[in-house]
Amino acid sequence: MPHAVAGERRGVAMYLNRELSWLEFNQRVLNEVHRRDLPLLERLKFLAISASNLDEFFQVRVGGLMLVARSGKGRPDPTGLTPGEQLERIRCRAEKMVQEQYKLLNDELLPLMCEAGVAPQAVTELSEGQRSTLESYFLHDIAPLLTPLALDVEKPPILPNLDLILGVELATIDKPESRMVAVTLPNCLPRRIHATCLGRDGYVLLEDLAAHFIGHLFEGENILHCAALRVTRNGDIAVQEEEGGDFAWEMSQVLVARKFSDCVRLEIPQSVPKSFVTKLAELLQAEESSVYRVPGYLRMVDFGRMAQEPGHELLKVEPWSPCYPASVDADVSMFENIARGDILINTPYESYEPVVKLVEEAATDPHVLAIKQVLYRTAQNSRFIAALCRAAELGKQVTVLVELKARFDEGHNLAQAEQLQRAGVQVVYGVKGYKTHAKALLVVRRENGTLRRYCHIGTGNYNEDTARLYSDISLLTVDDDIGADISQFFNSVTGLTAIRRFRKLQPSPALMKPRLLELVEAETRRALRGEAAGIDAKMNSLNDVEMMDALERAAEAGVDIRLNVRGICCWYPSTEEGRAHTRIVSIVDRYLEHARIFCFRNGGDPLVFISSADWMSRNLDRRVELLTPIENRKLAQHAMSILADCFRDNTQASVMQADGTYKRAEGGTPFRMQACLRRKARRHARTRERNSRTLLEPHRPKKSDI
Repeated sequence: MPHAVAGERRGVAMYLNRELSWLEFNQRVLNEVHRRDLPLLERLKFLAISASNLDEFFQVRVGGLMLVARSGKGRPDPTGLTPGEQLERIRCRAEKMVQEQYKLLNDELLPLMCEAGVAPQAVTELSEGQRSTLESYFLHDIAPLLTPLALDVEKPPILPNLDLILGVELATIDKPESRMVAVTLPNCLPRRIHATCLGRDGYVLLEDLAAHFIGHLFEGENILHCAALRVTRNGDIAVQEEEGGDFAWEMSQVLVARKFSDCVRLEIPQSVPKSFVTKLAELLQAEESSVYRVPGYLRMVDFGRMAQEPGHELLKVEPWSPCYPASVDADVSMFENIARGDILINTPYESYEPVVKLVEEAATDPHVLAIKQVLYRTAQNSRFIAALCRAAELGKQVTVLVELKARFDEGHNLAQAEQLQRAGVQVVYGVKGYKTHAKALLVVRRENGTLRRYCHIGTGNYNEDTARLYSDISLLTVDDDIGADISQFFNSVTGLTAIRRFRKLQPSPALMKPRLLELVEAETRRALRGEAAGIDAKMNSLNDVEMMDALERAAEAGVDIRLNVRGICCWYPSTEEGRAHTRIVSIVDRYLEHARIFCFRNGGDPLVFISSADWMSRNLDRRVELLTPIENRKLAQHAMSILADCFRDNTQASVMQADGTYKRAEGGTPFRMQACLRRKARRHARTRERNSRTLLEPHRPKKSDI
């Protein structure tokens, strides 16, 4: 086994380690960098994504495991690995991945960047005149922002998480021992320093420029060593939800605590002498196993920003713009659109604009009385926030559940919550002990003397920025039962009342998992009776033991199981019989696969659902989520066609192997799911446009009519 992610069989299913399965997902992202058929900046983008993913992995997963390992209280995971054993395997796998990242950067991408004229220039290779110009820039625009911090003091300063830092070893003639200093490079400075003396596209990297002229900060001292470094701190610090406490204040304390948390990774170039690294690690309290010596530039995530900036279009992929959904008439209000019938929007192939438009119209519509919405992650300058504030200012009853426990968005969400409260919005912070991850919106409108509920339920966040990058599904409906369920859902999470049986929706943690298990078991019983049975599902992750055991029983019974799991997948059938009926794929392409769609064959009358939840223990047992049926036949067929296209993909899909690794799908006529979904969206939009023009054109009689 290449990476030994499989564990021994325990109980029913063969489980795979969650952390190593995640690293295999990141390997699939990194595999895109190997593709020489992609433009240079697209390859750089995937390299940056793989680096960003690793940053978060070390902060959250490695940080959490280290805490558990030190406590000595950690139990083995379902594969039987202790926290310490997991950390050891993670380090081996992560080191191999990091070496692959740098080999790709140094051996392939940087030479191509040089050819294209977009590679960084080394300060030492510049002319004397160019260096003089840059020295002046350093003294006037950089040096005033730098603050040297002595490290070898009784209480060393806490260096910031993930920032670029220069570690400097200094010596003087009159002192026998050297001293260590850290200089953080502020994030307000650009990583790429452009100057007219370097040509149109020429630039040097901030750390190279600062290191070259850092001596100006230490007059009279000799610089023995100077190297860029980066500290990764533990981000797995949970809020202590005290009964009756100020939850917003408690969350702000978590943000402070992260700044002072343990160092879980220290990155530093290989070229630095070992003695220098040893001193730094000791001063930063980084364990030897947490030191990663890398053969090149740090913070590779910054290189991906070049693909987002204007210029160098020949080095990028062709831009894909979303189409306005063919199911939505842009010339009438969203209320009229939804009243005509349920709407399913597949973003980013179709525009997310109708969802934003619904809230913006509701904010100013005189017939709208109330708006309720769950916000988990929002855009930096969110139109949703602006509309909700406007609605409250106009006297509407607006209630917003802001989830402060959204990892790494806590500070942003705190600020958004304060803005909403100032506008008069009733802000609720969710359910104690649970994250509210559901994507739900309710608009109550008075029509013809009665109240009507307009609902939106989705698989993705209310974030108009990521809606252009993540693939998600949105359902817009005025279904009475769903409206009643959404009302009950909001009453339950804001009033902390017990969740009763809903009419159509299935929330977690109370009802969703039992319903999913029931659906899987129903397919298993059909297979055991010799009937056709099948499960198609699309999700981000799978690790819930009960769900995996149910899938194992279903596969062994002969249920045809097809899973599209983008990231972590901790299950693969343990028997040949089960494997014969199972196919698990992961798709990494231009857009991040984020939608959750589930289909159960149900004896030929398919049951189709969308959900905010993955089949993970955290989603099904420890989060507030929603499972929503798609009952409209046409919309259900649309969702099923998306699932079918997942399993047709043989260009961007990888197929899971028995040991938990993946192999690129191959064979047959090339088929790319995301390109196909884009073509379908464009075709439907053109058809609607033609039909609209036909309706608007005046009738011109034919000769035969005269």
